[in-house]
Amino acid sequence: MITPDLVSEDDIAKLTIPDDQSLPADEPTFKAYVEAKVYDREGHLIQYHRQPMRSLTQYFLALMSIPIQGTSRSSSANQAPGILTNVLGLPSEVTNLAPYGSSIWGAANITWGWSIQLGSGTQAFSLSLTSLAAPIANGTGAGELVYSSPTVSTAGASIYVLISVSNGTPDTINVTEIGLIGTIYLIYYNSSDQATTNTYNFLLSYDTFSTAISIPPGGFATFQITLSFSG
Repeated sequence: MITPDLVSEDDIAKLTIPDDQSLPADEPTFKAYVEAKVYDREGHLIQYHRQPMRSLTQYFLALMSIPIQGTSRSSSANQAPGILTNVLGLPSEVTNLAPYGSSIWGAANITWGWSIQLGSGTQAFSLSLTSLAAPIANGTGAGELVYSSPTVSTAGASIYVLISVSNGTPDTINVTEIGLIGTIYLIYYNSSDQATTNTYNFLLSYDTFSTAISIPPGGFATFQITLSFSG
């Protein structure tokens, strides 16, 4: 059973591995971190790691343009802005074909969600990265981890994305890379008046851990990405 709320700050301090990517004293108003806590099969905290998240991709910028710029070029133009079509590869226009006058007639809907992907490889960062070097699959086979459903929460001016994973294999699994994954859903009604959803997945951030996060057999871990804003 995971009981991170019962872990004292002294325990975490003893397990913290110094990170050579410390932020300067004049920290920016936007800060992002990745955090990992590893527990053995008895639920004891055995590793804690926290480091700055430095590698947001162009897809994160494009996703954030939606609440700022909107999803159409103007009130009189139904086409999507260039950043959505050129960077995210979304269609320029989606037509909702529900009957005119019905309660579902009108423009299509766009929603999105976030999750975390873990990996066992490394690669150089670029703004256009689309996947981790060696994603760790969800399962109990060799080299796989069982992923929980992600949770996204807010507190103050911070956004928290959290997942837990468990190791059901007989071998230690080393996590060396982490990515924030965004999923966009375009929801509309087709010509048969049936609800249709088009799904698009994007790598919003990519970072490698300065030290491997080692999950022992029967152990489990939590991984959290924090996006924090301050002024």
